[in-house]
Amino acid sequence: MMERRMDTALLVLLMGHLAAALEVPLDLLEELPQPPTITQQSPKDYIIDPRENIVIHCDAKGKPHPSFSWTRNGTHFDIDEDVNVVMRPHSGTLVVDISREKADHYEGVYQCTARNKHGTAVSHNIVIRQSIAFSILRALLKGSPLWSKERIKQIVVQEGVSLVLPCRPPAGLPPPIIFWMDNNFQRLPQSSRVSQSLNGDLYFSNVLREDSRNDYICYARFPHTQTIQQKQPITVKVLNLEAINDTMAAFYNETDLFSEDPVDERKPTFLIPSGSSSSHTVLRGQVLEMECIAEGLPTPEISWIKLSGDLPTQRMSYLYYQKNLRIVNVSASDAGDYRCSAKNMLGSVHHTIHVSVKASPYWIGGAPRNLVLAPGENGVLTCRASGTPKPSITWAMNGIPIANSPKDLSRKVEEDTIIFTDIQMGSSAVYQCNVSNDHGYLMANAFVNVLSEPPRVLTPANKVYQVIKNHRARIDCAFFGSPIPKITWFKDSRSSTLDGDPYIQHDNGTLEIHTAQARNSGKYTCAARNMLGIYENHVYLEVKEPTRILKQPEYKVVQRGRSVVFECKVKHDPTLVPTMTWLKDDGELPDDERLIVDSDSLTITDVTESDGGVYTCIMNTTLDHDSASAELTVVEATPTPAVVYERPDPPTDLELTDQKKRSVQLTWTPGDEHNSPIQKFLIQYDDSLHHRGHWHNLTEVPGTRTTAHLKLSPYVHYTFRVLALNAMGFSRPSFPSRMFKTEAAAPDENPKDVEGFGTEHDNLVISWKPLTGLQSNGPGLRYRVMWRQKAVESDWTTVTVSNNSRFVVSGTPTFVPYELKVQAVNDHGVGPEPAIARGYSGEDLPVAAPENVQVVVLNSTLAEVHWDPVPHKLIRGHLKGYKVYYWKERSLHKHNPYHMEKLILMFSGNHSHGMVPGLHPFSVYSFNVRVYNGKGEGPVSPTQQFDTPEGVPGAPTSLIVTNSNLDTLTLEWSPPHDRKGRITGYTLKYQPVNNSNELGPVEELALLANETSVTLPNLKYSTRYKFYLNAKTVRGAGPAISQEAVTIVDEAVASRQVDIATQGWFIGLMCAIALLILILLIICFIQRNKGGKYPVKEKEDAHTDPEFQPMKEDDCTFGEYSDNEDHKPLKGSRTPSNGTVKRDDSDDSLVDYGEGGDGQFNEDGSFIGQYSGKSGSRDTAEGHESSEAPSPINTMNSLNSFV
Repeated sequence: MMERRMDTALLVLLMGHLAAALEVPLDLLEELPQPPTITQQSPKDYIIDPRENIVIHCDAKGKPHPSFSWTRNGTHFDIDEDVNVVMRPHSGTLVVDISREKADHYEGVYQCTARNKHGTAVSHNIVIRQSIAFSILRALLKGSPLWSKERIKQIVVQEGVSLVLPCRPPAGLPPPIIFWMDNNFQRLPQSSRVSQSLNGDLYFSNVLREDSRNDYICYARFPHTQTIQQKQPITVKVLNLEAINDTMAAFYNETDLFSEDPVDERKPTFLIPSGSSSSHTVLRGQVLEMECIAEGLPTPEISWIKLSGDLPTQRMSYLYYQKNLRIVNVSASDAGDYRCSAKNMLGSVHHTIHVSVKASPYWIGGAPRNLVLAPGENGVLTCRASGTPKPSITWAMNGIPIANSPKDLSRKVEEDTIIFTDIQMGSSAVYQCNVSNDHGYLMANAFVNVLSEPPRVLTPANKVYQVIKNHRARIDCAFFGSPIPKITWFKDSRSSTLDGDPYIQHDNGTLEIHTAQARNSGKYTCAARNMLGIYENHVYLEVKEPTRILKQPEYKVVQRGRSVVFECKVKHDPTLVPTMTWLKDDGELPDDERLIVDSDSLTITDVTESDGGVYTCIMNTTLDHDSASAELTVVEATPTPAVVYERPDPPTDLELTDQKKRSVQLTWTPGDEHNSPIQKFLIQYDDSLHHRGHWHNLTEVPGTRTTAHLKLSPYVHYTFRVLALNAMGFSRPSFPSRMFKTEAAAPDENPKDVEGFGTEHDNLVISWKPLTGLQSNGPGLRYRVMWRQKAVESDWTTVTVSNNSRFVVSGTPTFVPYELKVQAVNDHGVGPEPAIARGYSGEDLPVAAPENVQVVVLNSTLAEVHWDPVPHKLIRGHLKGYKVYYWKERSLHKHNPYHMEKLILMFSGNHSHGMVPGLHPFSVYSFNVRVYNGKGEGPVSPTQQFDTPEGVPGAPTSLIVTNSNLDTLTLEWSPPHDRKGRITGYTLKYQPVNNSNELGPVEELALLANETSVTLPNLKYSTRYKFYLNAKTVRGAGPAISQEAVTIVDEAVASRQVDIATQGWFIGLMCAIALLILILLIICFIQRNKGGKYPVKEKEDAHTDPEFQPMKEDDCTFGEYSDNEDHKPLKGSRTPSNGTVKRDDSDDSLVDYGEGGDGQFNEDGSFIGQYSGKSGSRDTAEGHESSEAPSPINTMNSLNSFV
């Protein structure tokens, strides 16, 4: 057996060179016979979307084009018998229409077969499955919950213990993505203490009080259906030991449930995985994820090592605060033992994970490749693959196991290899190689095509190859033939073959010259020869000179504000187009006009500190490039005493050289800069022929240049001058140059802005922008005006016009299109052929009105008007648009006045409808439509009418309060001014308002349409109420009008309050208290003036807020104030739930004379605010309250607002 394998290996080695035929691009030779080749197929595991048609791809190529058939679950799938399945033309792709059949009916294993007379190719098995996620989606659409909707009990845990919140999402294919969020769809924060496991559960190494919340929600996102499902919220309450006992005692007869000590700090233990070791299996090329989550107090830190080697740092990452180790693109080297460690200050714990790496089959050196052989040749098909465990290899021919295929004496199968010896015509076939193990399979098609073909060269003829001198040159000769042709190269005269130094010939026909020289340029001939003939192809090689920088930029040190020039002179092959690029610090040059790039230099003017850096010039051609760099250092200008900055002196020595018909070279000598660099030169000219004495700007050049190439116009007498500009301004002009006269010539351009329009209905006005004297190019400027009707075959009518910029053509038809041309002419010839402009003769009023006018009322305030557009020929002008005239005839309600006001809506352009907004509900409108052009409006369409439906009424006109009694009020109102329909009733709402502007409960009362007043009984006395009244129609309620009123005060209570306030004993008591406070203040003042030193504490107490710290008699400081007998709430505090405030049996207290106990101390410590009502500013701030003088009555009103 061993000898047999060695013989096979030797034979394969000897025949390996024949594989070169597999590299031939057969797609370029479509006329040759070819067995089928699968070019496209659906994936092995095809998850379908039941909402869309199923498309199972299968495409193949071959000559002749192959036919297709399918199997399903191992048996023939008759497509013609299933009306829901069609096969695409010229393809094997199946399209399944699921509109009449459920998608799961077509689940199964499919395989495509492509065959022609030269062989049969088969696809891999395509498993069609419906994702579980779609079942989940259907459950969602039917309202069926994925997670059970039972109420999840609140979790109460002791602070410091570990906790796991389970997610357990429904299964999905592919699995869902799990994440935890709160009720506001914000991700719950995770840390080294709180993290999510791979199965989606949320782990707490130890819980803290801040972990208490009622919205721990687990979400599952199913990628295939793009749906998200959530679990019921979980409530977690974290209590310390004392809080837990207090909470549970109420339910368990004061029993201490947690009698043990509070949770102590503890060393880590693993929550997952369990035990001291575990194992994990992963497939080669997939992702390995391992996790270790530990609990402990303090929170343990997780670390990872590989016991059997180093961690693959380039392919690994840590997730979830190092609790998850992730390795991508797993290989066999990743197998071994990994250890995760959890450590805190009290100890550590370890867990070892043994990782085994298995492998589904994978190719070694690629899948089998197609083989093209000539009759009598030998060849080898190889199916090299590996896997763990080792895969088994089976062969098939044309889809049939090779053991059951027809015998072929030239074929020998040796495990992963098929050897062909002395193959003959008729042995063409497609072979299938299937490699499988427990973890998957590979299947590949490779054809053996037996052909007898003369040689041919596929490289384009006369192709030109260009290469730089001293570089490697490669000349292609892609060939095909069967038997495999032999390639021979010749150069120029074909005196000898190119098979030695410096030439290298590759197996694919390419000729290589390792170091190309100029002598290698020339014509090369590639000859392909086999037993059936010879084929020659000619190509050319051009060896170019390299690009070289002859003068490199140099290091520069320049003062700020000066100019600097970097030179970069380059030599390159004259047949190549060069491109110069400058970089600064390896980036693009700043977009700054101070940086001027010329063909061989870079100039920077007015240098600043930011210009410092490395400048690089790069010269690129289509074949090579060269570069050089230099650094620029910017320094501060050397300080000199009393530097005087002035405008530059004017340039001198103006000279004209290189004189041509329309250009001249101007040179000059710069004047003194006066300590400020020249930024630019301005060149001006004077035209003594057309505009003597007026200087015009011609061009500007940088301040570093003293030469300018000036482009000139014909027929001008030029005189030039130059001005220099620095930071201080322009210099005086230089002395003028000598005069330079340009010769006259025909015009170079024609007038612009040629237009045609009419001022009357029977004329055409042609206008244009005339040329200037500088544009005339010669004497005798005039214009040749031409026109003709566009739609009529006619000749151009021409007139010549001088000294004018318009011409009027009379007697034209109304509004017809014309083509226009205006050409410039002078004594030396005519201008270029003018462009054709277009215009129209004069307009007239339209002669027709829009027809088929209709209206659609959309709502009570909006209608849509439709019409048929007026034919263009009847508009007789440029269509500007349509106008809708509309007006209100009358209201359908007898109470609304009649008025008539015409309104106009304009719709620009060719509209056939328009919206009419802002209508009055419940009204009759009239309207008509007109078309208009540039001349005016056309006839009116017949006037039509439409009614608007009822709308929501306006607010009642007035709402007043009359007959205010102790517990009743009478309201009177007037109906809305704008009823917008028939009033069906009124709605009255009212509610009490206290002095803090807090609103009480709302009462609602429905009133009849004919009512205009109502009396409200059983109101609270001395209470402010707010009323809202709105009217209703059948369309709904309108806006409300509001009003406020106060019920009359109870006279008995008011008199009792007045009596108490006027009692002598009460007045005497208040005076005694005021006198006592005054005496205490005087004593404090005397003690402070004695110069005694006080502790810091006494000083702080003395400055405490007197409003909350009453004065103590013994040390003149303010102590805490407490009134245990008065339980009235302070202002701004919440009232009891029944809306009342408890009162003692006696109302005789200081609070009764103030604003609800809102007493204050003033700056000298005296008590204020107890004997008066609200301040004026307070009254203003609190709305519609009385502005009369304060009194005990008002004080009672304040208290009653809380009753």
